[in-house]
Amino acid sequence: MIELHYYPGNASLFPHILLRELGCPFELKLVDRTQGAQTSAAYLKLNPNGKIPVLVDDGEAIFETAAIGLYLADKFAGAGLAPAPGNAQRAAYYRWMVHLSNALQAEYRAWYYPHEFVDDPALAPHAKAAAGDRLMAGFERIAAQLGTGPWLLGERFSAADLYLLMMLIWGYQLPRTPIELPELRAHAERVLARPAVQATLAFEEITFP
Repeated sequence: MIELHYYPGNASLFPHILLRELGCPFELKLVDRTQGAQTSAAYLKLNPNGKIPVLVDDGEAIFETAAIGLYLADKFAGAGLAPAPGNAQRAAYYRWMVHLSNALQAEYRAWYYPHEFVDDPALAPHAKAAAGDRLMAGFERIAAQLGTGPWLLGERFSAADLYLLMMLIWGYQLPRTPIELPELRAHAERVLARPAVQATLAFEEITFP
């Protein structure tokens, strides 16, 4: 059975939702960050980077959030959460998955852990503010590209829409929240209406307006 090593609200949220959307059997394995479990010897054997999440399928450990999403959507292709290879939308799907990982998720690292990006602790607030500005600019660009949607791939719902929702949930702590942008609020409302999303948020005890 597939195992997802997770912690509530972390980057494991996206693959957790995705697994529920796919309807495949899976088991959740809590990585208790409050006890430093992500740096334990057992966990580092799965992910030497000591980051959450890790997906284990048939003994193979997969880490990096986008990689897990790409793997799952292709493994369970019948669910239709990724355009098939050769489909005209496949390129756009890849673009969104990588963009969300590189241009948004990476910036959240600087927002939540600004001390990792500076030598002088006094500069951490400046690094945090700069990351927040870059994040909001990124969300504005996504909103402009999304338009009326309804989804990132136009009429087709995909795993990328679930990934974007996680980015929006994390953005609720930004000084200006991304769901203040009408296009992103409408998108979030559409994704939040899905039963798999509601079940995941309830399980992880996440409240998102």
